[in-house]
Amino acid sequence: METLLQDLRYALRMLAKSPGFTATAILTLALGIGANTALFSVVNGVLLNPLAYPQSGQLVAIYGKTTGFEQAPISYLNFLDWQRDTQTFSSMAIYRNNDYNFIGTGEAERLTGYMVSADFFSTLGVTPILGRTFLRDEDHPGAAPVVILGGGFWKRKFGSSLEVIGKAMILNGTSYTIVGVIPAAFTFYGHDRDVYTPIGQWTDASFRDRRVDVSAHGIGRLKPGVTFSQAKADMDGIAENLAAAYPEADKAVGITLVSMKEDIVGNVQPFLLVLLAAVGFLLLIACANVANLLLARSMGRSREFAIRAAMGASHVRVIRQLLTESILLAGLGGALGLLLAFWGTKAVLGSLPGAVPRANEVSLDSRVLLFTVGLSLFAGIVFGLAPALKTSRVSLQEILKEGGRGVSGARHRLQGVFVAVEVAMALVLLVGAGLMVRSLAALWRVNPGFNPSHAITFNLSLPAASTTSAAETRARLRHFDDEMHNIPGVQAVSVTLGSRPMIHNSSLPFWIEGQPRPANLQEMHQAMFYLAEAGFQLAMGIPLERGRFLTPQDDEHAPVVIDIDDVFARTYFPHENPIGKRINLAGFNVQAEIVGVVGHVKQWGLDADAKSTIEAQFDYPFMQLPEKLMPLVADAVAVVLRTEGDPTAVMGAVRRAVERIDSREVIYNVQTMDEVVSNSFAARRLSMILLGVFAALALVLACIGIYGVISYLVGQRTHEIGVRMALGAERGDVLRLVIGHGARMALIGVAIGIAAALGLTRLMANQLFGVSAHDPLTFAGVAMLLVIVAVAACYIPARRAMRVDPMIALRHE
Repeated sequence: METLLQDLRYALRMLAKSPGFTATAILTLALGIGANTALFSVVNGVLLNPLAYPQSGQLVAIYGKTTGFEQAPISYLNFLDWQRDTQTFSSMAIYRNNDYNFIGTGEAERLTGYMVSADFFSTLGVTPILGRTFLRDEDHPGAAPVVILGGGFWKRKFGSSLEVIGKAMILNGTSYTIVGVIPAAFTFYGHDRDVYTPIGQWTDASFRDRRVDVSAHGIGRLKPGVTFSQAKADMDGIAENLAAAYPEADKAVGITLVSMKEDIVGNVQPFLLVLLAAVGFLLLIACANVANLLLARSMGRSREFAIRAAMGASHVRVIRQLLTESILLAGLGGALGLLLAFWGTKAVLGSLPGAVPRANEVSLDSRVLLFTVGLSLFAGIVFGLAPALKTSRVSLQEILKEGGRGVSGARHRLQGVFVAVEVAMALVLLVGAGLMVRSLAALWRVNPGFNPSHAITFNLSLPAASTTSAAETRARLRHFDDEMHNIPGVQAVSVTLGSRPMIHNSSLPFWIEGQPRPANLQEMHQAMFYLAEAGFQLAMGIPLERGRFLTPQDDEHAPVVIDIDDVFARTYFPHENPIGKRINLAGFNVQAEIVGVVGHVKQWGLDADAKSTIEAQFDYPFMQLPEKLMPLVADAVAVVLRTEGDPTAVMGAVRRAVERIDSREVIYNVQTMDEVVSNSFAARRLSMILLGVFAALALVLACIGIYGVISYLVGQRTHEIGVRMALGAERGDVLRLVIGHGARMALIGVAIGIAAALGLTRLMANQLFGVSAHDPLTFAGVAMLLVIVAVAACYIPARRAMRVDPMIALRHE
């Protein structure tokens, strides 16, 4: 310990004597360690940490499995049968998104919420901080309306009052009794909710139709000791029994089980691992850079270490001293890197919300701190070992005889190796970033099938009582349309439901007139549908290819008509005109005539639409929605507006118009369609930004490394350059000599980097769009850029070498 303290004190003195070197080395390491710590904190929070529920490994997401959908919503009656018959789950629950209008002491407010079954919170292992969860007797029609508050909403609206239990609150015109409060930290699939209500109290008739799903999903907790494969076999058996008992509704309907953690994380794992590999390269570049700095610095200490060796210091003792300095440098760099990681992680995740699942769980916890400590120790050993080994083996006679130059040749070669490695790794990062940039550029060029410019969408609540008729709902929607058309700058408006491009997906089964009706719903064709008013296609900027758009005359008194998209036409009416053909819509129990063919909308995203099982689409007139289904839209709808200028500029007038219509109505979830398109590839954009930042840092570090080595070599070769010039060498010859040396190191690094990139970029092939992982243009452009940067980095030392005065150089020697 005494020797270690001596080494630390000596290392501090030596670093303090060279503040420029110390600051450069610490900052270089801080960038490498900070970037790695930031990325690891994301990987740790998203992939490594368990979900924030007790025994979260037992939690499973439960979906239906139907034609075209591996993870489909489930029907409530099927869920009740699953819950009753399962032998492998200790508990099972169902939930459904449902927002509510809340009228308290101020303006009407739209609350986020879930309808949940009675076992929802107990399945997750969540205990309320006040009151209780739902009782099973409350989870059925006719029970007294009760509600559980989210902790954040309780604090914001009720001031964390302990007297809130038993109080009433009005949601969608119904009085609910508050029975519990859930902790504010509770989130489900990355979201918290304001309120929770019993799903079994929902009285809509379609909810208890086994053939209809209403966007509900299930969760379950496996019994202790039950394996995933056992649970799957159990649920497959239940699905087979239901298919035999209810062939029309459940024939070919399966059950999909997914680990809840995998379900939440989704397909983000490959993209995070690619980024983690990228920052690993950045750290190695930083280590090579600092190693070069140490090698250059060690030349000035050659006499010191030769004399120490002559006085009896062993090689191991000298190596330990130098490693102590390296590890101290790495520790200081790690501490600064930790601060950079804290700031950088929050900045990146905050600037691109929704790009990474579980982002709210990302933090610099003990595992991340341990990672940073280990990484700093690793970095200190990696960049310190080679210089320490080289420096420790010096000869006193050679140092005194050669004035320090006799041992420089091996070091020069080692420095050249470090520079080549830096260039190679920088090329790999630059190629990765270049491929992501080209992918994003290709995505932006994709036609989404609609014109997002000057279009905006939002949700609109429509406070309705249980007695609100379909005619009253239609009248309110028409009144809303009239008010919107009266706003200056509004060109088109449409209320819409069902699917919305890149926001929400809804499909319907159908069969074509003249063809036999399939035996059950699962054997029918499926198509995405958009409930649309006459202005929908104009508001969205969807082109007409044949026939006509929907018109105001396509109302509840007219024959049912639809517009289909060109994919629908090509798929189901090849080589014939679909106009005038009829299809039967099983979900609506109507027959509709095709009156137009419109352009296809990239419903699933710019890069994923062609991979989707269901591509065909149709537009269905909103006002022709069957009477029995109108109650489903009486509570809330979506709206699309097209304006002459900035669509956000009209939202103030829109809100005032809604206030005039009904002060209880609330506008929420406002997004421009440009934002919708941009958000559809937020993860790709995050990947491009981070890879671009890492590649830029790598390029800068490589440039600094080349400059440092060439500058150092010029200083060491001053005598040689003076002799050359005294013997007749021209300035151009010196310029070529110096730049040629740097270019050779860069070209070797480029060659190694291209070989490495050809292998490694295959790992990110799934993250690319519209460009090959071996795109020659990207590889050639990056290689050329690195060579140009390397030559530029050599130019300043080369100019200094050209100005060497031969007489002064020779006299100095």
